[in-house]
Amino acid sequence: VQLVESGGGLVQAGGSLRLSCTASGFIFERYTIGWIRQSPGKEREGVSCIGTEHNSEYYADSVKGRFTISRDNAKNTVYLEMNSLKPEDTAVYYCAAGTVAPYRVSTFDLREYDYWGQGTQVTVSS
Repeated sequence: VQLVESGGGLVQAGGSLRLSCTASGFIFERYTIGWIRQSPGKEREGVSCIGTEHNSEYYADSVKGRFTISRDNAKNTVYLEMNSLKPEDTAVYYCAAGTVAPYRVSTFDLREYDYWGQGTQVTVSS
């Protein structure tokens, strides 16, 4: 099982980045995929996730209206489009996969995510 994040980098405040998470080793379309971020001294924060049915989605309040999550099951990839970036978005962004029941997608319980990537650094300068 492997999850590989890409697309991180350094961007000025107000800019955009598109993160990708490409998976292998499991039946991708059966898994909910989430993006989680962590910055030094802070707890992990569930940013967004996308389920398997009707592409159910969840966004943390801190990113709602600025970030968009999507998935392409044919490519085993989930994307996180991040716009209007702020310095407080600076963190390592991880993607994770879990067999989450559809009615629980919106709870975004990190304990339900079995597989995790290594992370990609996003730095937003002011």
